[in-house]
Amino acid sequence: METRLVTFLLLLFSSSSYSYKPVVLIHGIMTGSGSMEMISHRIQEKHPGTVVYNVNRFEGWTSLETMWHQVLEIGMDVANISAKHPGGINIIGYSQGGLVARGIVQTFSNVSVDTFISLSSPQAGQYGAGFLHLVFPGLVKDTVYELFYSRVGQHTSVGNYWNDPYHQTLYETYSVYLPYINNHIRSAKSDDFKNNLLRLKRLVLIGGPDDDVITPWQSSQFGYYNGSESVIEMRAQDIYKEDRIGLRALDSSNRLHVLTVPGVNHFSWHMNVTIVDDCLLPYLD
Repeated sequence: METRLVTFLLLLFSSSSYSYKPVVLIHGIMTGSGSMEMISHRIQEKHPGTVVYNVNRFEGWTSLETMWHQVLEIGMDVANISAKHPGGINIIGYSQGGLVARGIVQTFSNVSVDTFISLSSPQAGQYGAGFLHLVFPGLVKDTVYELFYSRVGQHTSVGNYWNDPYHQTLYETYSVYLPYINNHIRSAKSDDFKNNLLRLKRLVLIGGPDDDVITPWQSSQFGYYNGSESVIEMRAQDIYKEDRIGLRALDSSNRLHVLTVPGVNHFSWHMNVTIVDDCLLPYLD
């Protein structure tokens, strides 16, 4: 009887003392924190006691403000959250929010992130009418480079990661965000960008062939078009082969997780309970 009581108390103590790391949620373009509520509720339902921070900055049209502005502003909030939780936090970024989240992870050395989950985000860039027409219905993907690759065009978030495979010289000349955090262009921050990403315990890249918005969909996993618009998957890209930001090192140490899920449209990733249960929760501890 005494042995059973001791065992029960040990189990009770161990279960009650365990706590999940706080989670920061960053919404996508032209939406807001409300769009991430299902994920928040599901995490708290399945992982009771988890503290969830649902970012409510840059909602709606303000999500078109420049990527660096969003990274620095939201990054300060995340840094304050991290300071409250020295044991580490987890971050989930959806769509454009995943690219903002990665900028924060790579830029802020004082943010301690255990797991970063990129949920259908254009990590290698975007070159598709579906995404473009969400915000700029009158523009054509073949010619929009004339706007985005200009000083005016770089005042929009989409322009900051528009990656036209046919106009790479202009991309390298004008784009102020994506080629830098991908260390495609070296800068004074290049070493920090790589070293900070390498501090992660897990990087989870989620995407799928039925997304219909992220173009190519493999961009969600660092795959992208070559000069003839054929998709080159991540491990055959220079960013991986040359280990420019640490992807290869994360992969070789089993800290890189690439999840491909068919049958999910872009607007369903963050509304799909099965995705949360199967692709998010297993990586949140």
